[in-house]
Amino acid sequence: MASATILKSAFLPKRSEWAAATRSSAGRQATAVSLTVRAGSYADELVKTAKTVASPGRGILAMDESNATCGKRLASIGLENTEANRQAYRTLLVSVPGLGQYISGAILFEETLYQSTTEGKKIVDVLVSQNIVPGIKVDKGLVPLAGSNDESWCQGLDGLASRCASYYQQGARFAKWRTVISIPNGPSALAVKEAAWGLARYAAIAQDNGLVPIVEPEILLDGEHGIDRTFEVALKVWAEVFFYLAENNVLFEGILLKPSMVTPGAESKDKATPEQVAEYTLKLLHRRIPPAVPGIMFLSGGQSEVEATQNLNAMNQSTNPWHISFSYARALQNTCLKTWGGRPENVKAAQEALLVRATANSLAQLGKYTGEGESAESKKGMCNHVSGTVAERYRAVLSSIIEPQYTVKSQRGAF
Repeated sequence: MASATILKSAFLPKRSEWAAATRSSAGRQATAVSLTVRAGSYADELVKTAKTVASPGRGILAMDESNATCGKRLASIGLENTEANRQAYRTLLVSVPGLGQYISGAILFEETLYQSTTEGKKIVDVLVSQNIVPGIKVDKGLVPLAGSNDESWCQGLDGLASRCASYYQQGARFAKWRTVISIPNGPSALAVKEAAWGLARYAAIAQDNGLVPIVEPEILLDGEHGIDRTFEVALKVWAEVFFYLAENNVLFEGILLKPSMVTPGAESKDKATPEQVAEYTLKLLHRRIPPAVPGIMFLSGGQSEVEATQNLNAMNQSTNPWHISFSYARALQNTCLKTWGGRPENVKAAQEALLVRATANSLAQLGKYTGEGESAESKKGMCNHVSGTVAERYRAVLSSIIEPQYTVKSQRGAF
């Protein structure tokens, strides 16, 4: 497949005054940003779907691991990477009783979108029955970016429109496209521009076919840099992303974001408290993210289960113009997977473990998480057993916080 950089070279829009103010404009003249916004006949539905996913006390379960990545997870508990084992694990996840009270959307891999549970029910139907909006990963993965400092770009634009149309017919109502930015490798201007342009083209195509695009330029945790360097890079990345989203006439009210939290590099000698992470991350959002965007669903990015929950809770201690929530994979699934261990007799305990993490993050979205009942192991991301009484305590607290109009049934939208 040809690089998106090559495909767009003949008609790449120049920087606007708005975007140029956030970075160097040397060698290029500013142009006015088009005010035309097009989302086709799906505009109203996109807005409703985005608001449904961004509903109070709920977030996204990211279970869109590729078959290869899912195989690594299964191998960690001694299982082979077979379709039957993948089906069994996915069935465990989507059939957790009451999951829809805390989870508003689930990102699926293509195999999962067309897959049935071990009981023969379509996975999409199982999700919808719990008022969980089905989503779909649409990118085709990362490949080396020629001319860069060992950086990557995300492929998948070819044929994206027809795939999105098919996914919509299958029941998906939102999409996800993940690209990455590496701080130790630069990031180069080329890599940032390529990531932003690809995300913008994907978002426009997804909206034209009825899918709410989740925009995810993940800034990797790798490196020894401090939190100020992460903040600096994030400012540049999000300035580029929203410039090209605007140039591609993307409807901001019909998108969701999946950013990284602003933290020091994983190998940094400096560690940040949840309050520091919240301060830097919210400062980034206020400087770069328009209030028209309905939801910001953070990725955990390698944080432990409890660490990701604590940081989310800290960000929700203030009033924000966006719904600030979670779109976690390992930070929701890690304990669940270990508890299951591939044994049928452990399914109930594993589902309870997932529910504990879902309810904890639901409380964090509401700014009401206290850490009550968390074990030392779960704080390290190494918990192998979860008591059902913990989930009961979380549910009791949650039920006293959420207003009646925010019940699950009232959140059903265009899906």
